[in-house]
Amino acid sequence: MPQYLEIMIRSVFAFGILLVLARVLGKRQMAQLTFFDYIVGITIGNMAASLALDDVRVSHALLSLSLWTVLSILMALIQRGSYVGRVWLDGRPTVLMEGGRVLERNLRKVRVSIEEMMLMLRGKDIFDLNHVEYAVLEVNGKISARKKPEFEPVTPSDTGLTVPGQDTPRLVIIDGNVMERSLRSMGLSKEWLVREIQKQGATTPEDVFLAQVTSDGSVYVDLYRDETALPPSQDKPLVAAVLKKAQADLEAFALETENPQAKQAYARQAKALQKLIDQLTPYLRH
Repeated sequence: MPQYLEIMIRSVFAFGILLVLARVLGKRQMAQLTFFDYIVGITIGNMAASLALDDVRVSHALLSLSLWTVLSILMALIQRGSYVGRVWLDGRPTVLMEGGRVLERNLRKVRVSIEEMMLMLRGKDIFDLNHVEYAVLEVNGKISARKKPEFEPVTPSDTGLTVPGQDTPRLVIIDGNVMERSLRSMGLSKEWLVREIQKQGATTPEDVFLAQVTSDGSVYVDLYRDETALPPSQDKPLVAAVLKKAQADLEAFALETENPQAKQAYARQAKALQKLIDQLTPYLRH
């Protein structure tokens, strides 16, 4: 067999083996990558490369890859089932800052320079050490930080505001294809969606690269024609204006009529409509 053909066959075979092993090992290699996982992943990759290029027996390479995979799975089981095993294999998180003070001894212990710590903090949108109350280096090499209370962003609960709950937005058009299952789960129809995207410059769903619907009915549309300016939807302000006018008319009718029963009915409906407007106002804003 020609050598180039043998290399092609072995490379495809090694690629398939790596794909299978990646599925067997699961997502932990990327989602919770520790230093040990990193070394194991590199080693398994080197073994697969040797299988593709080096003059090694396929059976020997498969045996070695299988053994490393089994050992990796056993280590993962130990980490999940034993606290001592997790500490022994992954180590412990290391506190780098506490009470707003940098712990130099711990920095030296994990061999992290102040420049490297500042780099990781900037990745958390923290540029001023005066803002940091507590920072810890996790076992996966990433830093977690908590700001001092006076530098934390203000939340609605801090100001006593009530924020209505929202469901997760859903993609309803991807690459011109309507996700009808997502529409049905939100109680919406394809006809409604077509009307909404037409308001934003699309003619058919095929003109839309991406469309998303939020829980309050807002529609985000991105057309294939990026140069097309999307006109803002005027439906919500119009609905708000109509409701306010109707409420004002009811109050005016209550003042003008001489019929006591009609006066009470107008006033009652005006009050109910005002309550509805107050409830809908957060959803009828731009």
